[in-house]
Amino acid sequence: MNLIRYQALLLMLFALFLYSPVRGQKRGVVTGRVVAESGVALEFANVGIRKISLGGVTDQNGSFSIQNVPYGEHILTASMIGFEPKQIKIEVSANKSGESYLFTLNETAGALGEVVVSGTMKEVSKLDSPVPVEVYSANFFRANPTPSVFESLQNVNGVRPQINCNVCNTGDIHINGLEGPYTMVLIDGMPIVSGLSSVYGLTGIPQALIERVEVVKGPASTLYGSEAVGGLINIITKKPSSAPLLTADVFSTDWADVNADLGLRYNLSDKTQGLLGVNYFNYQNALDKNEDGFTDVTLQNRISVFNKFNFDRKSGKNFSVAGRYVYEDRWGGEMDWSSEYRGGDEIYAESIYTSRWEMFGVYQLPVEEDLNFQFSTNGHKQNSVYGDTPYIADQYIGFGQLTWNKPLKYHDLLFGMAYRYTYYDDNTPATATENEINEPSITHLPGAFIQDEITFNETHKILLGMRYDYNSLHGSIVSPRINYKWTSKNKQDVIRLSLGNGYRVANVFTEDHAALTGAREVVFEEELDPETSWNANLNLVKKIYTASQVYIGLDASAFYTYFNNAILPDYETDPNKIIYGNLDGSAVSKGASLNVEMSWLNGLNIIVGGTLMDVSVTENDVTYRQLLTERFSGVWSVGYTISSIDLTVDYTGNLYGPMRLPLLGDLDDRPAYSPWYSLQNLQLTKQLNTKWEVYAGVKNLLDFTPASNSIARSFDPFDRNVLFGTDGQVIPTAENPNALTFDPSYVYAPNQGRRAFLGIRFTLD
Repeated sequence: MNLIRYQALLLMLFALFLYSPVRGQKRGVVTGRVVAESGVALEFANVGIRKISLGGVTDQNGSFSIQNVPYGEHILTASMIGFEPKQIKIEVSANKSGESYLFTLNETAGALGEVVVSGTMKEVSKLDSPVPVEVYSANFFRANPTPSVFESLQNVNGVRPQINCNVCNTGDIHINGLEGPYTMVLIDGMPIVSGLSSVYGLTGIPQALIERVEVVKGPASTLYGSEAVGGLINIITKKPSSAPLLTADVFSTDWADVNADLGLRYNLSDKTQGLLGVNYFNYQNALDKNEDGFTDVTLQNRISVFNKFNFDRKSGKNFSVAGRYVYEDRWGGEMDWSSEYRGGDEIYAESIYTSRWEMFGVYQLPVEEDLNFQFSTNGHKQNSVYGDTPYIADQYIGFGQLTWNKPLKYHDLLFGMAYRYTYYDDNTPATATENEINEPSITHLPGAFIQDEITFNETHKILLGMRYDYNSLHGSIVSPRINYKWTSKNKQDVIRLSLGNGYRVANVFTEDHAALTGAREVVFEEELDPETSWNANLNLVKKIYTASQVYIGLDASAFYTYFNNAILPDYETDPNKIIYGNLDGSAVSKGASLNVEMSWLNGLNIIVGGTLMDVSVTENDVTYRQLLTERFSGVWSVGYTISSIDLTVDYTGNLYGPMRLPLLGDLDDRPAYSPWYSLQNLQLTKQLNTKWEVYAGVKNLLDFTPASNSIARSFDPFDRNVLFGTDGQVIPTAENPNALTFDPSYVYAPNQGRRAFLGIRFTLD
């Protein structure tokens, strides 16, 4: 017993000996404040000395106090979700007693600090822009890799890639329920994708060169003219000076499709930097899993080459030129089709050859004022057949624009003059005279605009804009807009209110693929006048930083758009026709959307969005829901990185409510509305080192595909066994009791089921 007491006493003395130096070490107090770049105090910021595990959280005044800090030199770190962390070297001693430290943290890009250009046609921070602009980085799209920008946009709230044809799988982009022709697509701010390319132009853009994608919802015709009625999508490519030296990204799925992206930065000379991008996509595996006799997905062979040059000038002013060439061969149809049947009436298929070139750039004039000349030109040739119906079309567009940005004390003025030339020719009634003589369409569209961004103080800002265009076919068009922005003093709350006018000049055959496919006849009731619209939009943005170090970003909008002279295809008056005319009434798109972004310090990031909307048409005092528009859509993206093993898990998906679908008559037994459906994807990405990473996953986890009878009478694509009456209507027969004709326009979702994918990326800086 005495031995045990003796041993215990020795242990206590030994512990006291070890503790005495620490106990006797002198200690001090470290105090200070953490503020944002604007000077606003940051509450709940983490401040600490990691090596000795001492720290604290700032109070509502941004102040912190850390007790019992040993004398000596230390590294003091301040961090907060949504801000870039900072650290400073400090010394704690008797001589430094009472010294206070100040941290000024800068917002990260994910906390509304990005630079955007789409809303005002000039570079401003997203927070300062009076026009709400959504920004999606290249990393956002890597969470669900796709072979084209068209498919990538499926995870953007309120934006839906709509497939318009079950056979050739071409489509367009819907924003807030509005049809694809209402959406303008830009590359580096230039109107490249329009007219004939509105259906095919979003394929073949090398994603390795995409810096970010900016989305503006609501009319932008004041700055961008026709086609920007529903909104715009601006694809910003990387600058050669900031792009990696070499990037390569290749992936394939178990459906045997292959997509490859290549990016290369190089110097053409001492003052000329180049950026080359190549995209190649190939799919030649004809599958018919729904057993309707037609290919589930079109077979494609596509190559796109993109090159961009930046020129260094002594003045430091901007000068860049870019070009792109796309060639695509795609076909879909009956499984036993081959090219020898192209254009015939033995075996049905839709075969499309596309050859397209583009060139665009910007040149800042060598004068003291900020004058920029922007230009773009493109040529598009399409050689296609839809069964035995050929569609041969050529389009050439030239565009030039001169802008002058003049900042004054409280005003930021932007003046612009633009001219657009469009040549379009095809073999349809669109370019035929009454005597059936071919007459290509040539449109001259000069215009001018002015914009004044008035800053009253840090809280209030107003943007006024007006545009005048003269269309050589339709005359004068005026488009005004007004935007108001309120910002709270702490920069964490923003309210934007906008009111604007938009217009669109329609070209049916270049924009609506349904006018060419199937057995329906296209009928024009009248000469189509330009569509006009008025839009009101309320946008609320709020940033929240919680005590548990969670960043929450809220972005809510309410929108209302009213259309005059709306041009809508009428599928229902006559099941054998698509009738086009200006609506004798009105069309309305209204609704609300909410985006929620949450980030944790442990690497978990969640983005969830939902849009509730009602798109309706009123004609002859009767209001009905527009075809192929959902009342609700939702998207999500969940990402988590396990730092210890450099593994990232991404779970993405979307949810769509029922859409009203085009039926062929009262006897059509297909559902009048689509079901609720969801497309979900899972991906694992493993970082091997600083250069290599591999990724794998599953697309369409739920294996959702539309019903197998989506193509009406797929067994009789040339309507050989369809009986028509003297009035042109289908007569029900024992063989055709539902009075159907061949029709592939009944489509609302991709027809590609679950598939696994595997890819590899290489980056050399």
